Amino acid sequence: MTANSRVREILRILKATYPDVRTPLAHRNPLQLLIATILSAQCRDEKVNEVTERLFERLKTRRQFVEIPLAELEALIRPTGFYKNKAKNIKGCCAAIGHRHNGRVPERLEELVRLPGVGRKTANVVLGSAFGIPGIVVDTHVKRVSSRLGLTKETSPAKIETDLMEIVPKKLWNDFSLQLIFHGRKVCKARRPECAICPLRRVCKQASS
Repeated sequence: MTANSRVREILRILKATYPDVRTPLAHRNPLQLLIATILSAQCRDEKVNEVTERLFERLKTRRQFVEIPLAELEALIRPTGFYKNKAKNIKGCCAAIGHRHNGRVPERLEELVRLPGVGRKTANVVLGSAFGIPGIVVDTHVKRVSSRLGLTKETSPAKIETDLMEIVPKKLWNDFSLQLIFHGRKVCKARRPECAICPLRRVCKQASS
C-alpha cells in the first residue's frame, strides 16, 4: 500500500467509524465556544459543560465577563482547574474583543491567537466549530494518534499541524481533527491502546510493528 493510498484508507475508516462529529463543548455562539475551549485545557469536556451550563446562565454577554470581579469569575470556573489563569485570560479575551474587534469574536487565526490565552489549538477549535473554517486542531489525542498511525514524526504541535495539513484534504480538516480526538479517547488511549478492537489496526504503523 502506497503512502497516499494508506492515508486515503485511514480517512475512509475514520469517516465510517465517526460519521457525525462535532465539538462536545456546549455553546450557543462563538464567544461561548471560545470561553469553553479556554476552560477545557487540562479538563474533561463533561466537567467544562457542567461549569458552563451555570456560567452562561449567569453571564450572557461579553461585557458581563469583562465587568464581573476576577475573584467571582474564579469561583465560578474553579472546578475546571487552573482557574486563576483561565479567569484572567477569559476577562482579557473579552476585553480585547471589545477593544480590537467591535465586540465580535474574530474569524481569522492570526487575530484569534493574539487574544490572551489563545493558542493555535483553541483558535482552530473556534474557527472550525463556530465558523466552519477549516483547521487542524492538535491536542494530546491528535498528537498521539497521528504519531502512532505514522502520519507525522514531529513532536511540536505546530509542525504536526503542518504535516497533517499537507496530507489531508483541506475540506476534511475539521472532521479529521475531531475524528482523531474521539478515536484517541475511545480506542487509541495513551496508556493502554485497545489495538485488538481498533478499526485502523491494519493501516497503523505502531500496531503492525
